[in-house]
Amino acid sequence: MGIAFLLSGQGAQKPGMGAALIEQGAPEVAETFAIASEAFGFDVADVCLNASAETLRDTAFAQPAMCTLSVAVAKALEARGVRPAYVAGFSLGQIAALAVSGMVNERDAFRIAAFRAKVMAEAAAARSGSMCALLGGEPEEASEVCSSAAQGDVLVCANYNAPGQIVISGDVAAVDRAAVLWKERPRHKASMLATSGAFHSPLMQPAAEALAEFLEEVEFNESRTPLVCNVDARPLSAADARAHLVVSPVLFEQSVHWLSEQGVDAFVECGFGGVLTKLVKRIEPATARFAPVSPEEIAQVASEVACGGAE
Repeated sequence: MGIAFLLSGQGAQKPGMGAALIEQGAPEVAETFAIASEAFGFDVADVCLNASAETLRDTAFAQPAMCTLSVAVAKALEARGVRPAYVAGFSLGQIAALAVSGMVNERDAFRIAAFRAKVMAEAAAARSGSMCALLGGEPEEASEVCSSAAQGDVLVCANYNAPGQIVISGDVAAVDRAAVLWKERPRHKASMLATSGAFHSPLMQPAAEALAEFLEEVEFNESRTPLVCNVDARPLSAADARAHLVVSPVLFEQSVHWLSEQGVDAFVECGFGGVLTKLVKRIEPATARFAPVSPEEIAQVASEVACGGAE
């Protein structure tokens, strides 16, 4: 069975996430949360366990919590013998994937995530933006709608999530206009996302520039396990890491297709919410999919993978 770990992005977080895993106190999980808490400057486990839904909508808390839990789940799986052939992350998940792939150590991954969350929150506060999922159409249609609705504002296709699901990002008014135009088409739906800014759009350029400067001080290694990058749906090299980690969009659908072409037939989501495995079901429905969030589920994945089981 060819296995790929998928590291979760922001948006799937909920109060109490990872409680069973955190409270079990497995050494690899406790170590991950301790390193993360030092890097982020607050008790990340406490945020996962006790923060309100409102607090977890704040990028400054959502990204650290999700990033840490994603690495912890991956380490728990590896400790039980589940070894991926590839890793990939969705947006924020790429930062967690850096640690899982061995391109950077955990401490540096969390340092990157902390700085990234800070500058993204600052960019979002400086200029309001929003994101919307366009459902039921094709990429060409989404591009056409963005061109029509922009009217001088910023509006781009940001995430290619799955067939019939493309996320757009930009100025609030432009996103609103695009949603109206999209819903005028037969069998097309639009769903606004609960984000604090226009992520993966030119409105994040100040954050991208700051992050690029920060990454100059980070040492990247060639990965132990190939990390498939959002930017081009191909394995990331150490030489390209700095440039590729600050650009958009997110080519998740294309990444899953490429992984399947390499022989991956089991996708394990490391994080919370099962969002990515639901997308995989639409992209490559014949594959096995797992989204473990508790010690018992992690043990079950290890058992199923060992005997070649599938969902």
